[in-house]
Amino acid sequence: MRVLSFAGAVAAMSATAVHAADLTDDTVRIGVLTDQSGVFSSLAGTGSIVAAQMAIDDFGDRLGAKVELVSADHQNKADVGTQIARRWFDVEGVDVIVDVPNSSVVLAVQELAREKDKVLIVSGAGTAGLTNESCSPNGIHWTWDTYAVAVSTGKALVEQGGDKWFFLTADYAFGHAMQKDVTAVVEAAGATVAGNAVAPLNTADFSSYLLQAPSVGANVIALANGGTDTINSLKQAQEFGLTQQAKLAGLAIFLTDVHSIGLEAAQGLYLTTGFYWDRTEESREWSRRFFEKHGAMPTMSQAGVYSAVTHYLSAIAATGNDQAQPVVAQMKATPVNDFFATNGVIREDGRMVHDMYLAQVKAPADSKEPWDYYEILSTIPGEAAFRPLAESACPLVKK
Repeated sequence: MRVLSFAGAVAAMSATAVHAADLTDDTVRIGVLTDQSGVFSSLAGTGSIVAAQMAIDDFGDRLGAKVELVSADHQNKADVGTQIARRWFDVEGVDVIVDVPNSSVVLAVQELAREKDKVLIVSGAGTAGLTNESCSPNGIHWTWDTYAVAVSTGKALVEQGGDKWFFLTADYAFGHAMQKDVTAVVEAAGATVAGNAVAPLNTADFSSYLLQAPSVGANVIALANGGTDTINSLKQAQEFGLTQQAKLAGLAIFLTDVHSIGLEAAQGLYLTTGFYWDRTEESREWSRRFFEKHGAMPTMSQAGVYSAVTHYLSAIAATGNDQAQPVVAQMKATPVNDFFATNGVIREDGRMVHDMYLAQVKAPADSKEPWDYYEILSTIPGEAAFRPLAESACPLVKK
């Protein structure tokens, strides 16, 4: 282990310290805009706020300036989220907004951040449009997206004989993007889409949608929804015996979803994740600290918030500036190496490229401790998981 002397440590900190006079004001303000009361509250919500505060606390006083955290509930409404973001930018001096689960909300907030020349770092939302046709020079998509999940989960299930797919799709931007991306992958692999059903956000009874799958002979039921909608549809698929007739593909499954469903109902489910708490010693150490504060192991979205906030603060420390363009440029120029990602790279389209993991939910008998839910089947290198720049519709990408 390399030991840094006290004098060396002080010198290293002094080299990166930012004087308050170098900033727009004497404080860096970070806004966590999330879902604190709705369908995405367990996968993001309070846990994302906890993760952001942990990142601020762990970063310490290296900026030589105050770092403040504010948070709000966007209620899964684009107009509410935009109003909060506008007030934060115009009145409260917020420099960066992070998290923002719900694709319709985040697409609206990304446009506002571009207009106001502020930074947006997305962890909870999944629509790949954020770094494709709707990309922004100020936007960074950190944790996962619909394309990466489509490539990983879709290909794996086709390889295992899943050649007739049925989609249960959430009726908003994320759900439609997910179905489109997965359809392209499975059809390219030789499978067909036998049918689909579109359900509104916050549906309680999915029976009429799910029971369409057997009638078209589907051997894969793909859940292109999220949060409590995923939890309810999974439970109901189990109740109707559909898991005996078809493989279930969770296209936006988070650890808290499996915890809520229980291993008995969720066992065998295939999914792709950008983070799993029990994968490495570093991920276990951080996750246990998070658990002490939050009472649940972190989802990939919550872990991504910590990683993103730390990288953002490091960019300010390196540049001595909190303006959007120099900070984003520094973030893109610096690899991401932490418990979340190894040699992660932020591309010109704003996509943070890192490894993803194909996983299967364990049977109850295979789980050795609480929250021991996933078996990691394979690692998908970031270059293979995320949309190639050659296929990008982002105008920032140089062809």
